[in-house]
Amino acid sequence: MRPLDAEIGTASALVIDGTASSRQVLTAMLRECGVGDVQQATKPSDARRLLEHHTYDIVLCEFHFHGEALTGQELFDDLRQAGAIPLSTVTVMISSESVYGKVVDAAEAALDAYLIKPHTEDALRDKVLQARQRKRALKDVIDLVAAGRFDEAASLARARFETRGPAWLHAARIGAELYLRLGRPTDAQTMLEAVLQTGALPWARLGVARAQVEAGTVQKARRTLESLLGDCPGYADAYDIMGRVLLDQNEPRKALDAMRRSIELTPHSVTRLVKLGLLAFYYGDPAEASDALDKAVRLGINSRVFDLQGLVLLAALQHDRADRRGLALSVASMKRMVATAPYSPRLKRFGAIVGILKALVDRQLPDAAHMISTLLNEVRAADFDFEAACNLLMVLSRMDTQDELHLPDLTRNVRRLAARFAVSHTTTEMLRAALRGQAALDSAVQEEAQRVTGLAQQAVSHSLAGRPRDAVLALLEGAEQTINAKLMDLAAHTLDRHRAAIDDADSLALRVMGLETQFRSYGAQVRMARIDDARTMNAAARPG
Repeated sequence: MRPLDAEIGTASALVIDGTASSRQVLTAMLRECGVGDVQQATKPSDARRLLEHHTYDIVLCEFHFHGEALTGQELFDDLRQAGAIPLSTVTVMISSESVYGKVVDAAEAALDAYLIKPHTEDALRDKVLQARQRKRALKDVIDLVAAGRFDEAASLARARFETRGPAWLHAARIGAELYLRLGRPTDAQTMLEAVLQTGALPWARLGVARAQVEAGTVQKARRTLESLLGDCPGYADAYDIMGRVLLDQNEPRKALDAMRRSIELTPHSVTRLVKLGLLAFYYGDPAEASDALDKAVRLGINSRVFDLQGLVLLAALQHDRADRRGLALSVASMKRMVATAPYSPRLKRFGAIVGILKALVDRQLPDAAHMISTLLNEVRAADFDFEAACNLLMVLSRMDTQDELHLPDLTRNVRRLAARFAVSHTTTEMLRAALRGQAALDSAVQEEAQRVTGLAQQAVSHSLAGRPRDAVLALLEGAEQTINAKLMDLAAHTLDRHRAAIDDADSLALRVMGLETQFRSYGAQVRMARIDDARTMNAAARPG
């Protein structure tokens, strides 16, 4: 035995390979390197369960599994999106030369290293040793991330990058991801552009595009992504971000095409199947939405990688085609999931939505009316988010008649909902899409969106007339009335820009901060078009 390093004896490893002889060889190689605990998995689905519930120091995974739909790339893609693989874990994929290009794309997104078969023990040793040395050099940063101390971790990573300290390039990647998570896209972009001066690394180019999106320069992000995809057409993550950009630019059909391309590259990725299903549900063909969501449920319903919003929309499609058996299964699955996290407001609302759909199909109208009224009363709750708003409108659009359910305050509550979440053209159109053309409620959404725009324009006129305090007050009053994130942002921006000319700027800033602290984190995020925090954080320390 030739121990890899001083700590390797306490390390744990997981070998994922469908061929017994290959598993035995890899296990023997790891034990020769001194790894104290080596476990094995024969199928990606088994490996996913293990990785969702256990932490390993080293994971070796075959790319192709005979007789299995899921590839190693798709397995790692889904796991990192669920945050199931911590930054401290060394991940290595092993493949034949015939799929080398696919493995390179996977390594860009989710791996520390890859090996082409046939490989030697020395080659494996070198890859694992180099990755462990990087992890050790970044341990202080990684530990801060694991503890949720993101500001400190970002500052430390930035210092490591600026001084060209150990593993500085990987520190830059972590730092940029942290700055994006912290809502500081300018800091992220500055670091990433400095990285790009050392070489056109695809992950850094993607990071620049994400920073541009977060900074509101969507057209620049689109150009960055178009250039990146021209050079790296197999980069699935870039299609994910392109989908978000196209949705923001009011091109939902093209956004759908981007997600379809992402699915072509990773056809069994549970997370991407859910995203495709969501886009198709609102902007495409119900049959395509149903196919994508059905497949996602089959592949991952019991996994942490599955976003239960997909089950909500599948239940809506089952309602639409009067699939009582399918809807009953969805309700049972949702009840089981809610029971695992009984204090989660998000899951409780999911349970209520699928319960309403089942009650409507079964013509249990009093039950449906009660559950709808409960949700309508939560429209101004701090944790009621854009996703919940779309789900509520989606259910309302499936009522036969409003009078039949005895909901006298329905239009007023829908107006309150629209006033809060009509923060952009994209969100307004999604709210309208959820309503499926119900004329009265659709008009209410459009009118509230116009009212919010009018409040913003009125504030701008105050600023142009040299009355910045009046502008801030108007925006604050509008934001407090509507809880609209757009008005909050405008109030904060106007206050920062004209602080010197406003005597009571500090007290106004406290009002803005109070609103943002209570409500801003539950703003109008379009989940289907974003890479979530867990996913990006766990991709951050991968090599370029």
